[in-house]
Amino acid sequence: MPSSALHVARTGLEAQDSRMRVIANNLANVGTTGFKRDRADFATLAYQQQRVAGQQSTGDTQYAVGLNLGTGVQVLGTSRIETQGTLNTTGNSLDMALDGPGFFEVELPGGQLGYTRAGSFSLSSDGELVTAQGYAVQPGLNIPQGVSSITIAPDGTVSATTADDAAPVEIGQLNIARFVNPAGLAPRGDNFLTETAASGAAEIGPGGAEGRGQVRQGMLEASNVNVVEELVEMIEAQRAYEINSKMVSAVDEMLRNANQTL
Repeated sequence: MPSSALHVARTGLEAQDSRMRVIANNLANVGTTGFKRDRADFATLAYQQQRVAGQQSTGDTQYAVGLNLGTGVQVLGTSRIETQGTLNTTGNSLDMALDGPGFFEVELPGGQLGYTRAGSFSLSSDGELVTAQGYAVQPGLNIPQGVSSITIAPDGTVSATTADDAAPVEIGQLNIARFVNPAGLAPRGDNFLTETAASGAAEIGPGGAEGRGQVRQGMLEASNVNVVEELVEMIEAQRAYEINSKMVSAVDEMLRNANQTL
C-alpha cells in the first residue's frame, strides 16, 4: 500500500541523516590528533512476508519465489576505522605517537582509566606527565627538577639527563595498552576511549611487544580522515536523501489522486 511506502521512505531519510552526521563529525575532526574516522553501518528492517517461497499455489504446484515486502532501513551502528594516521614530527620531546596498534593509558576523573592515541603531553606544576586536560599519564611519571633532556625509548622507557650527570637515568615506563577488539572501545570525548565488554580487558605492556606499537618521541599522529573520501560519502548521502524525499512526495501525490478519484 502507498502508506507503507511512506514509512519506508521515512526510514531512509532518518538513516541518511544519521550517515550525514557521522560524515560531518569526521570532517570536523580532520585536524584532531589521533582521531579515527567512523563509518555508519546499515541493516534492513524486518520484512513482511505476504507469501513464502515453496507455498502451495495450486494442488499440484508451488510458488517458486516468495512475496516479501521490506519495511525500510536502520542504522545498525558506527564502526571506528582503526587505520593509522600520518606521523608528523613536532620536535617537542613530550609529544609522542604510537607507530602501530595500541593506546596510551590515562587516569580520568574519578579514577577511571581512559585510552588515547593523542600523545600531546606536557608537565604539570609538580613535574607530572599529564594530558592537555591535566589527566595523569599512567603509570604516574614525575620528572625531577633540573632535567636538561628527556628521552623516551620505543618501548616506552623514559630516561632523563641532568646538567650534573651526562648519563641518562631511567625514571619510569609508559603503559601501552592493547585490546582484542579496539573497535569496541567506547568514545568519551576529549580524544579518550574507555573499556567495554565488547573491547575486552586492557592488556598492558611495553611498546613493541606482543603486537603493541612502538613509541615515537617528538611526533604526533594525525587524524586518519581522508577529506576526499568523506566528500564523496557526503555527496552519496545527499543524493540518497533527495531520492527518499522525492519518494515521500510521489507517494503523497498518489494518495491525493486516489482521494480525489474515489
